Amino acid sequence: MSLITLTEPQSASAEAYQSLRTSLEFSSLEKPVRSILVAAVDGNTDKAAAVANLAVVMAQAGDRVILVDGDLRQPRQHELFGVANTAGLAQWLESGGPAPLQKTAIDKLRVLPGGPAVSNPVALLSTKRLGERLTELADMADYVLIDAPPLLSVTDAALWASQVDGVVMLVNGGNTKKEQAQRAKGILERVQANLLGAVLLNAE
Repeated sequence: MSLITLTEPQSASAEAYQSLRTSLEFSSLEKPVRSILVAAVDGNTDKAAAVANLAVVMAQAGDRVILVDGDLRQPRQHELFGVANTAGLAQWLESGGPAPLQKTAIDKLRVLPGGPAVSNPVALLSTKRLGERLTELADMADYVLIDAPPLLSVTDAALWASQVDGVVMLVNGGNTKKEQAQRAKGILERVQANLLGAVLLNAE
């Protein structure tokens, strides 16, 4: 598991995730923010690692965290945390029952993997169903973090964004173009998402 918050907890990058966690805690003082979509603008961003590192520092701070791999097209959280991917979000959305949560090596952090590939992921992501499942997960954790496909690639992230308490947008330093970021922000505004802020990755 090569997450910088675990391999180099004293590094500047790990510290940046700590300050992001603090910012998110303060952003929820007026209105509770329990479910957060961490959404990349485009496909050039290592969003999976960014969400995973944030989940790690939140759990290390004592919060009960569920990390949902909502990227049913290219799920990666099961690889980052070394958990089984035999059943996951796709199967849970389809069939219901108890959430197939996996324990990780980090106390207080559980992962809901994406699950085996399905032919039509977006058909599973009805807003009603997502809303119901998020409510179930929120009852079991202090924070539910969601990793989804990039905003400009497919509609999945917009569907998630309409159902969560807040969205953090990931911008890739030196790679994401300004007009791409503005288009992504426009997508979030159209679904009336609560944009908490943006995070610049790979900055000098």
